[in-house]
Amino acid sequence: VQLQASGGGLVQAGGSLRLSCAASERTFNSYVMGWFRESPNKEHEFVASISWGGRVTDYADSVKGRFTISRDDTENTVHLQMDNLKPEDTAVYYCAAGNTPATTLPRLYPYWGRGTQVTVSS
Repeated sequence: VQLQASGGGLVQAGGSLRLSCAASERTFNSYVMGWFRESPNKEHEFVASISWGGRVTDYADSVKGRFTISRDDTENTVHLQMDNLKPEDTAVYYCAAGNTPATTLPRLYPYWGRGTQVTVSS
């Protein structure tokens, strides 16, 4: 499955951004979808995941209460709504697809899209 992330940009602290990830495959609804981020200090840090059908979501402690993951299986798209952004959220954000539920491990997501840069200024 091919993935394409979009929606990154430059925003001030406290602002919001909405990332989107479009998938090429019609079997999109069979994949667990995840968002990860990479910065100079952290490699492939787990951000959020959503199960098949969207019933189960999981978040890193650092983003709980600020970020919301959702999916639209009719559009083969997963979104990451990011509110109350902080400078430490600055990173390249990647979406990923896999078949293992409830996992935060990057190696269990075989499919990755190109990242989108998010920069939060203080």
